[in-house]
Amino acid sequence: MSRQALDDLKRQISLREYLQAHDWKPARQLSRGRLMGLCPLHQDHQPSFLVDPPKGLFYCYGCGRGGDVIRFAELYHQVKFPEALALLHQWRGLPPLLHEVARFYGMQLHRHSEGVAYLEQRGLRSPELIEHMRIGYAPGGCLRGWLTQLGYSLSFLRQAGLITTVGYDAYKHRVVFPLESNLYGRSISASAPPHRFLPGSKGGLYAWEHARRFPELILVEGLFDYAALWQAGFRNVTCSLGTHLNARQFRQLCDSARTVYVAFDADWNVSGQNAAQSLACRLREHGLNARTILLPEGHDPNSFFAQGGDARQFQSLLEAAQ
Repeated sequence: MSRQALDDLKRQISLREYLQAHDWKPARQLSRGRLMGLCPLHQDHQPSFLVDPPKGLFYCYGCGRGGDVIRFAELYHQVKFPEALALLHQWRGLPPLLHEVARFYGMQLHRHSEGVAYLEQRGLRSPELIEHMRIGYAPGGCLRGWLTQLGYSLSFLRQAGLITTVGYDAYKHRVVFPLESNLYGRSISASAPPHRFLPGSKGGLYAWEHARRFPELILVEGLFDYAALWQAGFRNVTCSLGTHLNARQFRQLCDSARTVYVAFDADWNVSGQNAAQSLACRLREHGLNARTILLPEGHDPNSFFAQGGDARQFQSLLEAAQ
């Protein structure tokens, strides 16, 4: 990119807005509009992260790192300069695009019986749940036409990961869940890879702005686990989209004193149980009350409810958590 293009990008993306989108909050305001807060680049206990919004610059007196919004993206996401530029371009243009994609796939869910049938097979039948999670269905073969009619270029759709290099819809025969800056698609066919995300970060914890208000949280691996618990009446639930939490997700859990119930899958090879115990230890080291829920062997929260478990039985598992 030319120097002019880089300067334009930095003008279009406010450093303060980008920081706040990644859960940074100023602790106090200084003179000339400058802000001070905890550093999001390391474990900071006293505000040492200085932000100068008019200049678009930051500097941490704790870890000694500083720069502009591009440098922050490099450090925060632990990527090199070209990847940081790609993430910033994606972050700038993706929200309106993903809004249209979610709206389109939401319309398709009830037009294609196989999508609804798959949800029912997983025990998910609540219209309120479908609306809450904005669950949709990607039949394949029709998203490209919809988005190009709305004015999106094929090159932008390819860069976002929605269209393949040869021009086909990337999501096909998948139940889809919109995320804050990504899109998860679960294949309903055994012949395709089960999970699909768009390129880039999976983002923070699912539905975090709602979940963070609870003093006790249930953390699950997958969105179907979240859906099953929400449908059963548990609103204090969030999802990490896998057993490995990224740095942002871990910081979110640790942003206040709370109890975290880790309800990962009870895998036959005990990988889920081991991941849950490891995470619980890390959380306890950061001052949280962390407990692991022991599901029946071979089950995850979704299958627990889909095969006859109810809210009272799951509550008993919470009370017995180690």
